[in-house]
Amino acid sequence: MIKSIFWDFDGVLLDSNQIREKGFAEVLKEYSAAEVEQLLAFHQQNGGLSRYVKFRYFFENIRGETITVEEIQQWANRFSIIMRELLTDPTLQIQETLNYIKRNHAKIPMYIVSGSDQEELRFLCKAHGIETYFKRIHGSPTPKKDWVKSIIEEERLETDSCVLIGDSINDYEAAKDSKIGFLAFNNIELSKYSTYIINELA
Repeated sequence: MIKSIFWDFDGVLLDSNQIREKGFAEVLKEYSAAEVEQLLAFHQQNGGLSRYVKFRYFFENIRGETITVEEIQQWANRFSIIMRELLTDPTLQIQETLNYIKRNHAKIPMYIVSGSDQEELRFLCKAHGIETYFKRIHGSPTPKKDWVKSIIEEERLETDSCVLIGDSINDYEAAKDSKIGFLAFNNIELSKYSTYIINELA
């Protein structure tokens, strides 16, 4: 029996993955298309990782440059400006999951744990009118797996009745790290890792 649900955000509550890709391409447009394509490939394979990790990967692994924490924050801020502008579109809401949340949030405690920037995440939840459905809303720069672990400890949740719903391998890994259930959403390749089935989302 599910008593607590952790939700990823991008690709699960909001159809935002393609817009995130456009954001990276726009922010990094001064660099070569080939380098940006490498970053986008990394982004697609690691949807649950934060932009801070992705910008560091771009400069250190793809371009072979050193980059400071302050510089990464500057790139993340530029990215966030674009996201706050583009991701408030109500047509991006994924009704399948949001309808489930609206029906069940009063009886099942729900939490958002995302790789998206925390302040931006809370801004978007408020803009879409969904922030009141969740007990807590958390994002980067703190890693997702750390948030899951902290919430379980602080809220004194029973791990065998918790499930994380996500669309990336990083979501599965965050669930596995805290020994809670996992439900793959909107990603057929991840279905083999699902330990829960929620009929309303099937």
